[in-house]
Amino acid sequence: MNKAYVIGVDYGTDSVRTIIVDAYNGAEIAASTFEYPRWKKQLYCNAAINEFRQHPLDYIEGLEFTIKECLQKAGDDVPNNIKAISIDTTGSSPIAVDESGTPLALHENFANDPDAMFVLWKDHSSAPEAEEINQHAKEFNINYLKYVGGIYSSEWYWSKLLHILRVNKKVKDACYSWVEHADWMPFLLTGGKHISEMKRGVCTAGHKGLWAEEWNGFPPEEFFTSLDPLLAGYVSRLPSTTYTADKPAGNLSKEWAAALGLSTNVIVGIGAMDAHMGAVGGQIEPYYLSKVMGTSTCDMLVAPVKDMQGKFVQGICGLVNGSVIPGMIGMEAGQSAFGDVYAWFKNLLSWPLQHLAEDVLNESAIKSITDKIIPALSKQASVMPLHEHNELSLDWFNGRRTPNANALLTSTITGLDLGSDAVKIFHSLAEATCFGAKAIVECFINQNIPVKGLIGIGGVAKKSPFIMQMMADVMNMPIKINKSGQTCALGAAMFAATVAGIYNKVEDAMQAMGQGFDVEYYPDKNKVDIYQHRYKKYLELGGYVEKNIA
Repeated sequence: MNKAYVIGVDYGTDSVRTIIVDAYNGAEIAASTFEYPRWKKQLYCNAAINEFRQHPLDYIEGLEFTIKECLQKAGDDVPNNIKAISIDTTGSSPIAVDESGTPLALHENFANDPDAMFVLWKDHSSAPEAEEINQHAKEFNINYLKYVGGIYSSEWYWSKLLHILRVNKKVKDACYSWVEHADWMPFLLTGGKHISEMKRGVCTAGHKGLWAEEWNGFPPEEFFTSLDPLLAGYVSRLPSTTYTADKPAGNLSKEWAAALGLSTNVIVGIGAMDAHMGAVGGQIEPYYLSKVMGTSTCDMLVAPVKDMQGKFVQGICGLVNGSVIPGMIGMEAGQSAFGDVYAWFKNLLSWPLQHLAEDVLNESAIKSITDKIIPALSKQASVMPLHEHNELSLDWFNGRRTPNANALLTSTITGLDLGSDAVKIFHSLAEATCFGAKAIVECFINQNIPVKGLIGIGGVAKKSPFIMQMMADVMNMPIKINKSGQTCALGAAMFAATVAGIYNKVEDAMQAMGQGFDVEYYPDKNKVDIYQHRYKKYLELGGYVEKNIA
């Protein structure tokens, strides 16, 4: 059998991860990770106003570093047998570009302007614009929001564009188009010279950009200009055609082939969002909720097109034909903060070490201690007695994504007294993230979309048995964990193998290259009833906060 390898690239919130895999069996040949240096320093970010930006150089440097390191690790015969590259990214993470498709931040006069950089998915600075879009959509006979769950989010494409145009005249005057990270990466690798050459993926366009088959593309110009004249011209510069991720964006350009040590025969696939390709890497099945659990969660569910005729799901993050598996309806939901909740608590507890212990402990010692905080809390919380009236929290540390997006909501911790300690509070935070996950499952079930089971993938799923067991208990449903530690990158590799023609469809690639499941968590029947009572309290607390505090 001839050798064939593919490259999967996964752009996460904190780093880019690249793998080279055998296209015939999915075996990982090499892997590399690159942490974004500017992001690591939190440059161009202001958490106090929910502003999170990433410089395109972090992405470019990470792409080159990880692919070259993988090739170096893989062996001499691998570069000549690389057939294709596919890429997934966070989303919606768009950026202002000029007519050539070059991000403004790559021009010297915009190099340090946060508004000229990628507006990361978790950036909620456009919450007012999102609410304007929601109110504006009510004025039209056509419901342009029905394929995005009926509510437009500040995490998405158009609200972010409008916000940037309003707050930064310099960027507004230079911005020709507004491009998703997942669409820009293939354009970059294929040597695109004009924005009209960029192929847009249905994944980002449908879930974040209001593109829909029903109206043959994006909503009309009038929808946007009547919202704000600043949006004039933008939709006309977007193509009405979009592509599923099993289609090629083009071939690797001469410049990038030379930089990476690869051939221009390497095909570059259409990009998609990380959770969507991750669901494929995690071997999603119809009506099984694939939960990509990292800093946030993205929950993916697929269903046959024939099952979804005339169905819409209020309150989720979109319902798009072909966004996960071509030929099936892809549905997205999720939580705006998941691992971020635990990271926040860890940072809170670490404050004395970070600010008062410099004269006693060196940086390495401080890191060693802080890295043990969450594992130690998890161990103690797992044996903590569970009572109906324990401390109770909400998971809305970065607003609420699903059900019914609302970026302005904030978290609450209740039931505190002098007996409350770090373990009890951590338990309530972990519980809140699981309750938020249960609310998503109920959102589907209550609208006649069955959820037959749960698939866990991502960092939290692999690293935290405590959270996964609690998830099974709260859901009263088993959750199986995919064996691969790089499911998003593996999913990208599966699409690359399909794009290269090694497989006729991505389901065949998934069958051949999937790594299977290595652990399954089952509900503890002694805890299910208590969690059900506490879940009702979680809903009551959330309802009170949303009505009286937010």
